[in-house]
Amino acid sequence: MDKERIRAGRPRSEQAREAVLHAVDDLLLDVGYAAMTMKGIAERAGVSRMTVYRWWSTKAEILLEASAADAEEELATEPTGTPLDDLTAYLEALAHFLAHSPAGAAYRALIGEAQHDKAVAELLASKDVLGASARTILERATGQQVPVDQATALLIGPTFFWIMTGRDPAHLNPREMAAALLHDVHPRQPR
Repeated sequence: MDKERIRAGRPRSEQAREAVLHAVDDLLLDVGYAAMTMKGIAERAGVSRMTVYRWWSTKAEILLEASAADAEEELATEPTGTPLDDLTAYLEALAHFLAHSPAGAAYRALIGEAQHDKAVAELLASKDVLGASARTILERATGQQVPVDQATALLIGPTFFWIMTGRDPAHLNPREMAAALLHDVHPRQPR
């Protein structure tokens, strides 16, 4: 048997998938995570519940996929030519993503839910939404290979903590944070 005959159901419609991913972000902003349902997501997307359940088991899975795709796009910064400017641009994008983006709101909702839902915690542990972008920018800025966990802790940690604890992102200083990080990684470089 070939793979096409083994696979059950109709092929995944990219249009329906995109509608669901956009609907989950909108619905989260309108009603919040707790009130969001798979039925509500399907209705908002204009697809059947069967369509939604064919591809995702839970609203957390949909939110994670939507958030990951948007994070990849929103956190992709163009090289500026200097490590300090590269890191500053990334930290500005990160603060905007976490504090103002619908995808960032989805990610924050999942982090909150993971604190008391083991399945959501396991789902988040299976896909690091922010780590790959942090590693890419840190390697670009430092010229060194950096483990993803270390990149996440060094680059994302301070901004993430600031925003997740309800502090005003306008009071962050991404350039100062970037300079401190570069100093820690390359102590001989001037601030």
